[in-house]
Amino acid sequence: MIIDISKIILTKNKEDKFNCSVDSEYIDYKHSLFTIKNNKPFELSVVNVDAKHLNISCNTSLDVVIPCDRCLEDVDLSFNISIDKSFKINDGVIKDEDDDISFINEGELDVDRLLFDEILVDWPSKVLCKNDCKGICPKCGANLNTSPCDCEKSVIDPRMAKFQDVFKEFKEV
Repeated sequence: MIIDISKIILTKNKEDKFNCSVDSEYIDYKHSLFTIKNNKPFELSVVNVDAKHLNISCNTSLDVVIPCDRCLEDVDLSFNISIDKSFKINDGVIKDEDDDISFINEGELDVDRLLFDEILVDWPSKVLCKNDCKGICPKCGANLNTSPCDCEKSVIDPRMAKFQDVFKEFKEV
């Protein structure tokens, strides 16, 4: 959702509230698309404080479907988003210490980008469907949480395979 905030930026002590929702159905992260499950409307506040600062604030939550890192089953992950950002206004231009404001461009606020930036900061390094997830079998690909497979369970380090051959050669019958 794109909001025109140019009048707020240029008008001293102007405040406006917007009813917003996320337009996108997916979050693009690390070359993968993750489905947004719920899209509840929320209120976004934009305030020009004495023509010196622009304050943007909102509170919302989004549920994102992410595959489990071990078994690839879908996991619904909820992100509670609380935004309270302040930017300097200099001659009608928004400035930030980092000069990296990806969600404001020429007086337009990209609400989706604002929320996605906050989600990516909180993105978990590992997502599991449950703490004791068994994952998938490396040989047949079966989900070990639902049923065991009949594959050979012993995993031999290929660097030590020659030692196993030596032990088999001298094995007593």
